[in-house]
Amino acid sequence: MEFNDIYDENRNLTGKVHKRGTSWQPGEYGVVVCVWVYDGRGHLLLTQRAKGKSFAGTWENSGGAVKAGETSREAIARELFEETGIKADPEEFELLDTDRDRNIFYDHYCLKRRVRLKDIVLLPGETADVMWASFGKVHWMIRTGKICKIIGHQFLRQEKQLRLRNMPKFGR
Repeated sequence: MEFNDIYDENRNLTGKVHKRGTSWQPGEYGVVVCVWVYDGRGHLLLTQRAKGKSFAGTWENSGGAVKAGETSREAIARELFEETGIKADPEEFELLDTDRDRNIFYDHYCLKRRVRLKDIVLLPGETADVMWASFGKVHWMIRTGKICKIIGHQFLRQEKQLRLRNMPKFGR
Protein backbone atom coordinates (compact mmCIF):
# COMPACT_ATOMS: atom_id res chain seq x y z
CA MET A 1 0.00 0.00 0.00
CA GLU A 2 1.46 3.36 -1.04
CA PHE A 3 0.64 6.80 0.29
CA ASN A 4 1.33 10.29 -1.01
CA ASP A 5 1.46 13.55 0.89
CA ILE A 6 -1.48 15.88 0.25
CA TYR A 7 -0.73 19.49 -0.66
CA ASP A 8 -3.04 22.48 -1.00
CA GLU A 9 -3.37 24.61 -4.17
CA ASN A 10 -0.31 26.66 -3.08
CA ARG A 11 1.75 23.48 -2.65
CA ASN A 12 1.78 23.67 1.12
CA LEU A 13 1.74 20.32 2.95
CA THR A 14 -1.60 19.71 4.65
CA GLY A 15 -0.37 17.00 7.05
CA LYS A 16 -2.74 14.49 5.44
CA VAL A 17 -1.93 11.54 3.18
CA HIS A 18 -3.63 10.08 0.12
CA LYS A 19 -3.90 6.33 -0.53
CA ARG A 20 -2.67 5.49 -4.02
CA GLY A 21 -5.43 4.31 -6.33
CA THR A 22 -8.18 6.32 -4.63
CA SER A 23 -9.73 9.53 -5.91
CA TRP A 24 -8.33 12.92 -5.00
CA GLN A 25 -10.77 15.27 -3.31
CA PRO A 26 -11.28 18.84 -4.56
CA GLY A 27 -8.47 21.07 -3.28
CA GLU A 28 -6.11 18.11 -2.71
CA TYR A 29 -2.92 17.80 -4.72
CA GLY A 30 -0.13 15.27 -5.07
CA VAL A 31 3.26 15.58 -6.75
CA VAL A 32 4.53 13.63 -9.78
CA VAL A 33 8.13 13.86 -11.01
CA CYS A 34 9.59 13.25 -14.49
CA VAL A 35 13.16 13.35 -15.79
CA TRP A 36 14.72 13.77 -19.22
CA VAL A 37 18.07 11.99 -19.13
CA TYR A 38 20.34 13.39 -21.84
CA ASP A 39 23.82 12.45 -23.00
CA GLY A 40 25.20 15.84 -24.08
CA ARG A 41 25.42 14.56 -27.66
CA GLY A 42 21.85 15.32 -28.72
CA HIS A 43 20.06 12.22 -27.40
CA LEU A 44 17.38 11.60 -24.77
CA LEU A 45 16.85 8.34 -22.89
CA LEU A 46 13.40 6.83 -23.38
CA THR A 47 11.86 3.78 -21.74
CA GLN A 48 9.00 1.68 -23.06
CA ARG A 49 6.02 1.04 -20.80
CA ALA A 50 5.55 -2.64 -19.94
CA LYS A 51 2.57 -4.78 -20.89
CA GLY A 52 -0.24 -4.48 -18.36
CA LYS A 53 0.41 -0.79 -17.65
CA SER A 54 -1.72 2.03 -18.96
CA PHE A 55 -0.39 3.16 -22.37
CA ALA A 56 1.49 -0.17 -22.61
CA GLY A 57 4.10 -0.28 -25.36
CA THR A 58 4.46 3.49 -25.67
CA TRP A 59 7.68 5.34 -24.88
CA GLU A 60 8.29 7.92 -22.18
CA ASN A 61 10.81 9.50 -19.87
CA SER A 62 11.24 8.12 -16.35
CA GLY A 63 9.10 9.35 -13.50
CA GLY A 64 6.37 8.66 -11.01
CA ALA A 65 4.56 9.78 -7.89
CA VAL A 66 6.28 11.28 -4.86
CA LYS A 67 5.67 9.05 -1.84
CA ALA A 68 4.65 10.40 1.55
CA GLY A 69 7.67 11.83 3.35
CA GLU A 70 9.79 12.17 0.20
CA THR A 71 10.99 15.35 -1.43
CA SER A 72 10.54 15.84 -5.16
CA ARG A 73 14.29 15.35 -5.76
CA GLU A 74 14.41 12.21 -3.60
CA ALA A 75 11.48 10.82 -5.58
CA ILE A 76 13.04 11.45 -8.99
CA ALA A 77 16.32 9.83 -7.89
CA ARG A 78 14.34 6.80 -6.64
CA GLU A 79 12.12 6.56 -9.74
CA LEU A 80 15.05 6.80 -12.16
CA PHE A 81 16.94 4.12 -10.27
CA GLU A 82 13.90 1.82 -10.03
CA GLU A 83 13.09 2.14 -13.75
CA THR A 84 16.61 2.11 -15.23
CA GLY A 85 19.21 1.29 -12.58
CA ILE A 86 20.79 4.74 -13.06
CA LYS A 87 22.04 6.15 -9.76
CA ALA A 88 22.12 9.90 -9.17
CA ASP A 89 22.12 12.05 -6.06
CA PRO A 90 18.95 14.15 -5.64
CA GLU A 91 21.02 17.36 -5.96
CA GLU A 92 22.22 16.35 -9.46
CA PHE A 93 18.78 16.80 -11.02
CA GLU A 94 18.12 20.18 -12.62
CA LEU A 95 14.55 21.48 -12.36
CA LEU A 96 13.21 22.49 -15.78
CA ASP A 97 9.74 23.60 -14.71
CA THR A 98 6.71 22.86 -12.60
CA ASP A 99 3.08 22.82 -13.68
CA ARG A 100 -0.24 21.74 -12.23
CA ASP A 101 -3.42 20.12 -13.42
CA ARG A 102 -6.63 19.27 -11.59
CA ASN A 103 -5.00 17.37 -8.69
CA ILE A 104 -1.29 17.01 -9.46
CA PHE A 105 1.79 19.23 -9.40
CA TYR A 106 4.36 18.03 -11.96
CA ASP A 107 8.06 18.66 -11.45
CA HIS A 108 10.08 18.20 -14.65
CA TYR A 109 13.80 17.58 -14.28
CA CYS A 110 16.76 16.85 -16.51
CA LEU A 111 19.97 14.96 -15.81
CA LYS A 112 23.11 14.60 -17.92
CA ARG A 113 24.33 10.99 -17.97
CA ARG A 114 26.20 8.97 -20.54
CA VAL A 115 25.03 5.42 -19.99
CA ARG A 116 25.45 2.43 -22.25
CA LEU A 117 22.13 0.76 -23.03
CA LYS A 118 23.55 -2.60 -21.97
CA ASP A 119 24.10 -1.13 -18.48
CA ILE A 120 20.44 -0.14 -18.06
CA VAL A 121 18.52 -2.35 -15.62
CA LEU A 122 14.84 -2.47 -16.57
CA LEU A 123 12.18 -2.96 -13.90
CA PRO A 124 9.90 -5.89 -14.79
CA GLY A 125 6.27 -4.79 -14.92
CA GLU A 126 7.33 -1.14 -15.38
CA THR A 127 9.82 -0.85 -18.23
CA ALA A 128 10.07 -3.21 -21.20
CA ASP A 129 12.80 -1.58 -23.31
CA VAL A 130 15.11 1.42 -23.49
CA MET A 131 16.66 3.57 -26.23
CA TRP A 132 18.63 6.72 -26.87
CA ALA A 133 16.64 8.92 -29.26
CA SER A 134 17.65 12.04 -31.17
CA PHE A 135 15.37 15.07 -31.11
CA GLY A 136 14.29 14.22 -34.66
CA LYS A 137 13.37 10.69 -33.64
CA VAL A 138 11.40 11.98 -30.65
CA HIS A 139 9.41 14.25 -33.01
CA TRP A 140 8.75 11.30 -35.33
CA MET A 141 7.65 9.16 -32.34
CA ILE A 142 5.25 11.88 -31.21
CA ARG A 143 3.74 12.18 -34.72
CA THR A 144 3.30 8.40 -35.01
CA GLY A 145 1.83 7.91 -31.51
CA LYS A 146 4.76 5.90 -30.20
CA ILE A 147 5.24 8.31 -27.28
CA CYS A 148 2.50 8.81 -24.67
CA LYS A 149 0.52 11.90 -25.66
CA ILE A 150 1.10 13.73 -22.36
CA ILE A 151 4.85 12.99 -22.53
CA GLY A 152 4.89 14.34 -26.09
CA HIS A 153 3.29 17.58 -24.91
CA GLN A 154 5.81 17.87 -22.07
CA PHE A 155 8.69 17.31 -24.50
CA LEU A 156 7.46 20.00 -26.89
CA ARG A 157 7.11 22.46 -24.01
CA GLN A 158 10.59 21.70 -22.68
CA GLU A 159 12.41 21.01 -25.95
CA LYS A 160 14.18 24.37 -26.21
CA GLN A 161 15.67 24.04 -22.71
CA LEU A 162 16.68 20.43 -23.39
CA ARG A 163 18.35 21.33 -26.71
CA LEU A 164 20.39 24.09 -25.04
CA ARG A 165 21.75 21.60 -22.50
CA ASN A 166 22.08 18.64 -24.83
CA MET A 167 23.91 19.81 -27.93
CA PRO A 168 27.52 18.77 -28.41
CA LYS A 169 30.05 21.45 -27.61
CA PHE A 170 32.53 21.80 -30.46
CA GLY A 171 36.20 21.86 -29.59
CA ARG A 172 35.88 19.52 -26.60
